[in-house]
Amino acid sequence: MNVEHVIFQSSAWVPNNPNLPVLLYRAALQELDWSDFETAFAANGWTGIWRDGVFDFQHYHSGAHEVLGVASGDAELLIGGVGGHVFHVVKGDCLILPAGTGHQNLGASPDFEIVGAYPKDQYADIQTAAPTQAMQTTISTLPIPDTDPAFGSNGGVLEYWR
Repeated sequence: MNVEHVIFQSSAWVPNNPNLPVLLYRAALQELDWSDFETAFAANGWTGIWRDGVFDFQHYHSGAHEVLGVASGDAELLIGGVGGHVFHVVKGDCLILPAGTGHQNLGASPDFEIVGAYPKDQYADIQTAAPTQAMQTTISTLPIPDTDPAFGSNGGVLEYWR
C-alpha cells in the first residue's frame, strides 16, 4: 500500500491539525478486499456514512476526523487551506483528513462523487471561520480511531497517527 502523508501548518483561519498528517491512498479500491468504500468503512467501524461531493468553499471539522473515498469521477481538492496543496483525486483514491484539516473542491468532473465517514462517536461540524480555543483543544485531543477506515487493523492511521 502506497501512502502519501502530509502535515499542514495552520493557514489563515484554517487550523489544520498540528499533530496528525493527511493520508492519501492512491487506487485504494484496487487493494481492498471490499468492492466499495461503504462496505470497507462500515466493516472497519467508521460511521455516519454518506455519499455526495465536497463543498466548493474551504471548511474543516473540529469534532471529527473524516475519510473521503472517491466513488466516481475525479476532482481537484485543495487540502490545508490557503497555501495548502491541490490533490488531483480519481475514482478509487481515499483521503483521510484529521480533524481541523481544511478542504475544498476547486473543480470536478460531472460524475464526481465521494463516500465519507467518521470514526465511531465523532461528529462532523462544518466550520468556515477560525477556531475558538475550545475547538482548537478538541481538534488536538480528539481520539485516534482504533482502525483505519479502508484497511482495518493495517493502514496509515495505525502507522502514521499512533
